[in-house]
Amino acid sequence: MNTRKTIVDFRAMKQAGEKIAMLTAYDAGMAGFFASCGVDMLLVGDSVGMVVLGYDSTVPVTMAEMLHHAAAVRRGAPAAFVVGDLPFGSYQSGARDAIVNGTRFLKEAGCDAVKLEGGLEVCATVRAMVTAGIPVMGHIGLTPQTANQLGGYKVQGRDLESARRLLREARSLEEAGAFGMVLECVPEQLAALITEQIGIPTIGIGAGPSCDGQVLVSHDLLGMFEKFVPKFVKAYANLAPQIREGVSAYLADVRQGQFPGEEHSFVSEIDLAQLLTEESNELVK
Repeated sequence: MNTRKTIVDFRAMKQAGEKIAMLTAYDAGMAGFFASCGVDMLLVGDSVGMVVLGYDSTVPVTMAEMLHHAAAVRRGAPAAFVVGDLPFGSYQSGARDAIVNGTRFLKEAGCDAVKLEGGLEVCATVRAMVTAGIPVMGHIGLTPQTANQLGGYKVQGRDLESARRLLREARSLEEAGAFGMVLECVPEQLAALITEQIGIPTIGIGAGPSCDGQVLVSHDLLGMFEKFVPKFVKAYANLAPQIREGVSAYLADVRQGQFPGEEHSFVSEIDLAQLLTEESNELVK
């Protein structure tokens, strides 16, 4: 039986130079696959809005939707460390709402921790949540929930002023009690500096190889999301063409009467003629 990793384990992995592998998961089946492969941490990301629910961004995703998917992931991977993504609008109003919604992830969905986006503006909220007993992962750099304010989906921290801000935000989130943080779309040299300067694990996505770990959206990794492919994505499989090929073959077999065959059907030993006779007699009565 696999033993669920803890926050202490992740900090020890950082200190030992052991990389942390994280993947997004949105349902029980895929979560079970990923856990059986030995993924260190599963993120129920609000990316579910784009890759599963069909939204144009992560902004429309609701708490109800996040809890629904997070609970499924927990059922599918009972021994995995699961992080639930706080959706837009669930924590921006202040610490009270953040604590209420963070608690729901732990109590109703069985998550081990939650993640929220933002830097200095959320540190007080992070501190309050941690004080309330909710493990929190930060997320700085490109923050998709507020991408419009950042000028779109762009690399962050390319100039001295913004790089200084990101370093300050990373330190402040650590001081507020975050147990780790995602660095998204950050130049690799800056990500390496942040990783060196703080004592908690950094999980990179488009932030170079020096982070303490990496995360990818599972649909990107498996080649199942075709609307766009970010530069930082490496597809380790290309399932979309295989899915289309399988479905097309099924449609052809059904339409040509080739499926189901005898090997897919069940045989009855009853006398159907007798059945019809008895049914006819019943109708006469």
